[in-house]
Amino acid sequence: MEIQRKTIAKAIVVVFVFNLAVMGAGAWFAYQEAPPIPDEVVGPDGDVVVSGDAIREGKTVFQRDGLMNHGSILGNGAYYGADYTADALDSKVRFMRNYYAQERYGETYDQLDSAEQAAVADVVKSDLDDSYEGGAIRYTAAEVYAHEQVRQEYVERYHEGDHERGVPANMIDSEEEARAFADFAMWTAWFSHTDRPGGTHSYTNDWPYQPGAGNDATAASMTWSVVAMVLLVAGAGLGIWLYKSVELPEPSAEDIAVPEPGDVSVFPSQRAALRFIPVAAGLFLAQVLLGGLLAHFYIERAGFFGVESVFGVPILQLLPFAIAKTWHIDLGILWIAATWLGAGLFLPPLLTGYEPPKQSTYINVLLGAIVVVVVGGLSGIWLGANGYIDGSLWWILGNEGLEYLEVGKLWQFGILAGFLIWAGLAVRGLKPLLDKEPPYGLAHMILYAGGSIALLFTAGFLFTPETNIAVTEFWRWWVVHMWVEGAFEFFIVAIVGLTLVSMNLLSRRSAEKAVMLQALLVMGTGIIGVSHHYWWVGMPDMWVPIGSVFSTLELIPLVFILYEALGQYRAMSGESFPYRLPFMFIVASGVWNFVGAGVLGFFINLPLINYYEHGTYLTVGHAHAAMFGAFGFLALGMVTYMLQLSIDADRWDGSWLRAAFWCWNVGLVLMVFVSVLPVGFLQLETAFTGSYAAARSVAFYDQPLIQTLFWARLPGDTLIILGTIIYAADLVRKRFVLRQSADDPSVEDMAVAEGILGDD
Repeated sequence: MEIQRKTIAKAIVVVFVFNLAVMGAGAWFAYQEAPPIPDEVVGPDGDVVVSGDAIREGKTVFQRDGLMNHGSILGNGAYYGADYTADALDSKVRFMRNYYAQERYGETYDQLDSAEQAAVADVVKSDLDDSYEGGAIRYTAAEVYAHEQVRQEYVERYHEGDHERGVPANMIDSEEEARAFADFAMWTAWFSHTDRPGGTHSYTNDWPYQPGAGNDATAASMTWSVVAMVLLVAGAGLGIWLYKSVELPEPSAEDIAVPEPGDVSVFPSQRAALRFIPVAAGLFLAQVLLGGLLAHFYIERAGFFGVESVFGVPILQLLPFAIAKTWHIDLGILWIAATWLGAGLFLPPLLTGYEPPKQSTYINVLLGAIVVVVVGGLSGIWLGANGYIDGSLWWILGNEGLEYLEVGKLWQFGILAGFLIWAGLAVRGLKPLLDKEPPYGLAHMILYAGGSIALLFTAGFLFTPETNIAVTEFWRWWVVHMWVEGAFEFFIVAIVGLTLVSMNLLSRRSAEKAVMLQALLVMGTGIIGVSHHYWWVGMPDMWVPIGSVFSTLELIPLVFILYEALGQYRAMSGESFPYRLPFMFIVASGVWNFVGAGVLGFFINLPLINYYEHGTYLTVGHAHAAMFGAFGFLALGMVTYMLQLSIDADRWDGSWLRAAFWCWNVGLVLMVFVSVLPVGFLQLETAFTGSYAAARSVAFYDQPLIQTLFWARLPGDTLIILGTIIYAADLVRKRFVLRQSADDPSVEDMAVAEGILGDD
């Protein structure tokens, strides 16, 4: 089946507009259907228990003090501490039961016999199984009592500190602010058990699972899980059919002139672009070291291998889990983004033989600006979370406190400006191609992808700390998921296409067709696929069927990309092909992307499974495997290719990179399959048989079997850290054998440029 490039380009435009229309309508519904923040919550005597301003202030405290990277809210955030929604709801049920037990029988709930406990439990469930019709929220006397008890608990836990939970002293600065945070958490618990007006389930589709409050999986969760499994079979078949039936040229090493690394001149702008690589490697190394610390925090919550008890160094106070987790996430984003930005600036001279005036200078300026943003953002996180930035500046200069969007707004704006500057430099470098190719050409697609990244990143500027948490989460996932699964993946497949062209493995037109088809599949499923994050956060229940369908269809491009990667490696596996090592990373990327985003992603995104596992270690396994698969290994493969071109062939040594490659892959296998996933499945079982709060409790994590599985993560983490150390050391070693750049570069210097520019 022959498909023209123009046809695919039109389909991409239609899909992109359709996606924006659907998600734009979703934004309108988000504001209309978000759980209401009442003016006040009153008790049975009419006395005000909580004001709407206190709830908003509690959300501000939640963000400012980095609580989303210690625990989670509505299942989103870190899995080290409690999920505040589930914890507040569980505590509410527990304290209400004790209130009625004392009122009716003069004893605590646990002291009652089974019949009395059943009677009290029914009263509590009846109190909580209510709907909201507007106005003030009206508490029963038992709810007022429970609310006050939760306030007291949160003051003791998050202000005074709780080392058994890994909470440092003064995580929240004052008792008053800790009470406000409790008010916010209790409000999320309220809308998790309160039915929508005219509905039969709560604002969160009855999440989290808490039988005592009447929360259980809805019928829609079961129905659409079955639909998703049917779609899985159909989607996998469709992916294979597309790969086999659509006529796309395969890369081939036969009868082509693959440029040898030593035959390609290095331009000044490429030497400048290479400077992104050691910066990214330093960020990568810091990330994996922090990852090792975070993993150990689950074992020794107030220390690190006895450092505190032996040397008196208060690790928990100096570097709390929340700050370490924040840096770990942000460093992962930054090292991958820096690597891809460097690759995007390295490739244009390979394709055009063109060096714009002062391009290397501008690239150095961009790198300097990125370093400033990185240092400023990471420093601001620590300063903001520790109370050194007062007033509204805390979320502008300090830490915004939302997972994946932790850095302050100023630094987020700096990241956005960096992408725009990068786009301008890419336009300068790709100008010969842009001038001669059609609007759907390969160079244009690089710019479209970069523009999409910038467009979707602006969603992070559409809320403030006082915005309703449901609306905040709606926009946050635009950035986190649509940026990653749509725009950034489009950007990466375009870069990989350019790389294949630069190797003379594909013609420019052939690469354009392949990249556009993959981009069509990725964007056609990944953007609306974000909606599986909206099931339990207070969004309308229409997202359950939409999210189920599109999340399942996300498997199609992953099957396609895996087949493509394996086919490319088979074609390039001959001994004479000089770029086998970069292609090893491409294959690893395809495999881990399929395993992490495809297999594990499909499993945890079944609505019925996601209802119980949302925010557990199964998500950790999915995230780590998918991160390395979709972005990490491809970025590292690009680094390998760039270095191989920049070093004389007789001085090239890929042995250290190959060793790092196997350390990363074996370490990832051990970490994900020996430790992380087993913990996740045990959490899932606990949620099934008990409650979601029980699966996220310290009691669960402290079980001997779970602690053994945490220790079993150590070999995998060690190999990943070792691989990153080898990689960073190899970059230092290779820094001294880089070739000098051409003094007066021209198209004649480039081994591949003539074929590219002549391909029309």
